[in-house]
Amino acid sequence: MSTRPSSPARVVPLRPRPEAPAPQPREPLLRDVVGGVLRRERLAQERTLKDVADAARISVPYLSELERGRKEASSEVLAAAARALGLGLGDVLSLVQQELVAVRSASTLSGRTATAGRYGGLCLAA
Repeated sequence: MSTRPSSPARVVPLRPRPEAPAPQPREPLLRDVVGGVLRRERLAQERTLKDVADAARISVPYLSELERGRKEASSEVLAAAARALGLGLGDVLSLVQQELVAVRSASTLSGRTATAGRYGGLCLAA
């Protein structure tokens, strides 16, 4: 009785495996970008949450949640927060657009996405 070592069976695919598509980078949520802009502007002015919240006539916890991207701001609240920072609603939206374009440009430079149109697919109107 001879014992032959068993060799593993070779599997030959009938067709080549398709390459998995490259994962698309996730665009940031608008509430995260808006919150980041509000926080950066507040800190640049060296103001406290309480100071800005009082000027905007909103609660400190609510402003904190807006800045952290936990809550979506209504247009009225966003305008009040902008005014409290000495900005107009258009100024805040312009800063948000600049950040979104920068994020889009960074992902385009890394070769993961293609730009779309004259504004990189982003255009906000105030």
